[in-house]
Amino acid sequence: MMPAQFKIDLFSEIGKLLGSFEPVVLPGVVQELTGLSRAKGNDGAAARLGLALVGQCTVVESPGSSIPVDDQVIAWASGKDRLVVTNDRRVRDALFAKGIGVISMRKQKKLEILRR
Repeated sequence: MMPAQFKIDLFSEIGKLLGSFEPVVLPGVVQELTGLSRAKGNDGAAARLGLALVGQCTVVESPGSSIPVDDQVIAWASGKDRLVVTNDRRVRDALFAKGIGVISMRKQKKLEILRR
């Protein structure tokens, strides 16, 4: 939902940080965006934009559909050389605890890679 919230071209900005990359999304994230997209207002609009961007991503297998979506993302990224794009503080902290890098907004203006 970051592109709508901060009015950025997400893939272009990630490309500036990484060069070439393969954007992927988990099915649980797509389902979450679908549910949010039914809402009115800014959150619904942001989710609808997120769903439009899913078409530019590869949908990859989820590590477990019975666990919460945030935990699926963390599990998917664990033990691999992967970065996760998120602004969610709880998810960021959990990723950092596992040594996983995060791409996040900095001062609501540009993306940066964070590692802890």
